[in-house]
This record gives sequence, structure tokens and C-alpha cells, in this order.
Amino acid sequence: MNALLVIATFVLMEGATWCIHKFVMHGFLWFLHRDHHDHSNTGIAEKNDWFFVIFAIPAIILMYNGVLHGFTRVFYIGLGITFYGITYFWVHDVFIHQRIKWFKRVKHPYFLAIRRAHKQHHRHVGRKEGECFGFLWVPIKYFKMYSKNTRL
Repeated sequence: MNALLVIATFVLMEGATWCIHKFVMHGFLWFLHRDHHDHSNTGIAEKNDWFFVIFAIPAIILMYNGVLHGFTRVFYIGLGITFYGITYFWVHDVFIHQRIKWFKRVKHPYFLAIRRAHKQHHRHVGRKEGECFGFLWVPIKYFKMYSKNTRL
């Protein structure tokens, strides 16, 4: 049951990420997210990196409270959020943006579709424009671009 709760939380985080990205990051916290789009920060870190801290806080609180009360459900919800955050880091920062120069030669259609959808999102440097606010689930048209089986 606990594993299902972790998996369900991980899956539901995609919808939460879409909403947070569109309405919070491109909304009232645009001042933190802007440099991720316009590349105005020339250093190693971006203001956008504060979102790792912002999103980690609820997961830490949930896991801490869950442990205090004997590994309750909130611990496993926090764990699902944490696993999603780890996945986000590896796919977004390492694979897509190549902040660590690994996975440059990936040819799998799923990962190429994710990279392409994210690049489409970054075509728009303004706060109001945009598309592809999701992360792991992207429009099917991007999968079709890289799949040999076009019946997706």
C-alpha cells in the first residue's frame, strides 16, 4: 500500500507541476523564473534554482512529520514528491539543459520528445506566452516526431 501511495504521488506531481509552472512560476514568482528563460544570469546558478528549495520544503515537512508519527501516509507522500524532484533534476537540469554534460547522445524517442517539448516551451521568453508546461507528459505530436511507429 505504501509503494502505491509513493507511485500515485509521483504521478499526480505531473499535474501539480503543470499548474505550478504555468500559474506560479509564470505568474507571481516570475521574478525567480525569468532568468531561466532569458538567460540573463551568467553564473553557475539561476534565481530559478530557488524552486528546488521551495519545492523541497513541503516534502521534508511531510517526511519529517510522517516519521515522527510512525511512518504514516504523509511520509510516503513526501517520499513520492522527493522522487519526483530527483527525477526532475536528472531530466530537466542534466538531460535537457546539460548543466552537467552527460546524456548527450540519447536517441530514445521518449527522451527526445521531452527535450523537444521543453525547447518549444523556451522559445517563449515572456511570462504570458508559452506551451508545454508539463514535464514528463508532453503532447503526442512530439513523440510522433521521433518515433518510427507513427501510430502513437
